[in-house]
Amino acid sequence: MTVKINRLSRSHVWKNMAKSKQKGNHKGDKKKHIAKTWKTKRRTKDLDQIHSDMKPETAAKLLHQDVDYDVAGCAQHYCLHCARYFVDMRSLKEHFKSKVHKRRLKQLREEPYTQAEAERAAGMGSYIPPKKMEVKTQPIEEDMD
Repeated sequence: MTVKINRLSRSHVWKNMAKSKQKGNHKGDKKKHIAKTWKTKRRTKDLDQIHSDMKPETAAKLLHQDVDYDVAGCAQHYCLHCARYFVDMRSLKEHFKSKVHKRRLKQLREEPYTQAEAERAAGMGSYIPPKKMEVKTQPIEEDMD
């Protein structure tokens, strides 16, 4: 019984102590949003954005960009399907053989999700399964070496 009283009296003392107005220098802010940081650290374009980039007029612009020194490889070696820049032609060719690139090509075969498909799935029409598209790796231009 005396032990409980001592514990109660200690907790009672701590509760009634005045809290400091100064909180510190925000050390906890770095850890507060760590989940969001990890999710968005290496975020790439979504599949529907890549589908819009694969249209011929947009693809030509992306594959033949002006020199930009802020981007890897001066924006001259770009993978259209993965939305990534590479340092040189050799690393771009190696990327085309990689599992990551092949996996992305497989994801891009399915046509992008549309508002009409969402309405059909919600019961405003009959469901039509998404169509499969033919997606091939972009042509490599050898003269850029």
